[in-house]
Amino acid sequence: MSVSQMPETVNDILATLGINTIQPIHYQQTPKELTEATVNLGQGKLNDTGALLINTGEFTGRSPKDKFCVKDNITADAVNWNDYNIAITPEVFDKMHAKLTAFLSKKELWVRDAYVCADPKYRLNIRVVNENPWSNLFAYNMFLRPHENELEDFLPEWTILHAPSFMADPATDGTRQHNFAMTNFTKKIILIGGTGYTGEIKKGIFTILNFILPHQKNVLSMHCSANVGAEGDTAVFFGLSGTGKTTLSADPNRKLIGDDEHGWTNESVFNFEGGCYAKLINLSAENEPEIYNAIRPGALVENVGFIAGTNKIDFANKDITENTRISYPLNFISNALEPSVGKTPKNIFFLTADSYGIFPPISKLTAGQAMYQFISGYTAKVAGTEAGVKEPSATFSACFGAPFLPLHPGKYAAMLGKKMTDAKVNVFMINTGWSGGPYGIGNRMKLAYTRAMITAALEGKLDNVAYEVHPVFGMMMPKECPNVPSEILNPRNTWADKDSYDEKAVSLAKQFVKNFEKYESGASEEILAAAPKIN
Repeated sequence: MSVSQMPETVNDILATLGINTIQPIHYQQTPKELTEATVNLGQGKLNDTGALLINTGEFTGRSPKDKFCVKDNITADAVNWNDYNIAITPEVFDKMHAKLTAFLSKKELWVRDAYVCADPKYRLNIRVVNENPWSNLFAYNMFLRPHENELEDFLPEWTILHAPSFMADPATDGTRQHNFAMTNFTKKIILIGGTGYTGEIKKGIFTILNFILPHQKNVLSMHCSANVGAEGDTAVFFGLSGTGKTTLSADPNRKLIGDDEHGWTNESVFNFEGGCYAKLINLSAENEPEIYNAIRPGALVENVGFIAGTNKIDFANKDITENTRISYPLNFISNALEPSVGKTPKNIFFLTADSYGIFPPISKLTAGQAMYQFISGYTAKVAGTEAGVKEPSATFSACFGAPFLPLHPGKYAAMLGKKMTDAKVNVFMINTGWSGGPYGIGNRMKLAYTRAMITAALEGKLDNVAYEVHPVFGMMMPKECPNVPSEILNPRNTWADKDSYDEKAVSLAKQFVKNFEKYESGASEEILAAAPKIN
């Protein structure tokens, strides 16, 4: 749509935001139009399947230490101020707002009205104003899309202003560097500048929902994927990036609720979003057919390389980043649930990609252990991509999403604990990482085995098998599981050097204990008793 076709309310609201441009404003354009605009502007190209490929520029991932929140009457006593929730004054925000809107007033703009939260009781209308058409395509893919008749009287509650080429001046703007994301809960505005990484848009909205829903609506917000079985049983998958949330929730035998962000009410689990944002590194049609088949017209692919001499994606290429991504609407998944709302969970899975090779491939957790692991939010990654760097590095992110949590982690943990207890949920830990030794010695757990273990848990086939206790971490390890070799179920058995396994397990346990020190004062005796045992 051109500016003359745009609803009057959009013109008015852009003006109230301080944006007064004589350049074209494109409202609610289709994916095809946004793709064509991107290509025509020289900002992207098409691959052999018709998906739009773009490069996000300097930033190929989030910048969590450049997130700012206005400290005011709403947030002062509620937000957990830390390295991810950095306080700024209303005056600093207003100054940046004025500079950014003046910048946008000189630009051709793409505007989109959308909403989040699939449960109508919690729907939140948002307006996204983008400097680039491909950023607006991301918003189309990732947020829920209003019907045409809903746009006639659409009133946005929150607004995102997004300008990747606008650079802040740290000396005068109160930022750490030239990129920033600033949130104002009183004015209900998010400012994003200096970065083209599209994930900042979705995580900005996730952050505000992580404040609004638990603090004001008594709804637990979760960094997780979710799906539902034929009998209506909901499963939730918590995990940090790269642990398998998207892959494992895209189960052909179950309906997908969503792949990343959800709310848990007393009656339901609902998706915040209208799309998926999946990692593409080493993607294959065999292992992840749903994601592979989503690479088609309308999808936005970020920071990948081509196979030499072709326009076919090289999924193993890390020249730009290992964090290669694709966004696509949820309906690109053949078994997506519409609307994306399920019942309260019957099973919860905590996912970790343990590159130390210490954690069992599947284990069952007590309530106390579940709370301890949730607050810890553990995974272990290979430390970077530089040549010769092969040692794993432990990562702890409270509630599997610390950079997006405005409230204290204890708030989310307490809500999860009550909901788990009330619903009598089964909780399992899944290690999608290494077996037989750490990275460089052992091997990555086969996806087929992981899927088989999750299926067995979902079907109740692990309810009555024999278990053994992990001597350090205390979780219960099944001695058998359908379609999985029994010898891999106890990780110690897979190591050639058993003494080395014992030594590394204690070393990892010490990192858990050290990390948890900052949460001890607010933890119950049940949670404290679930800490790993170091002898």
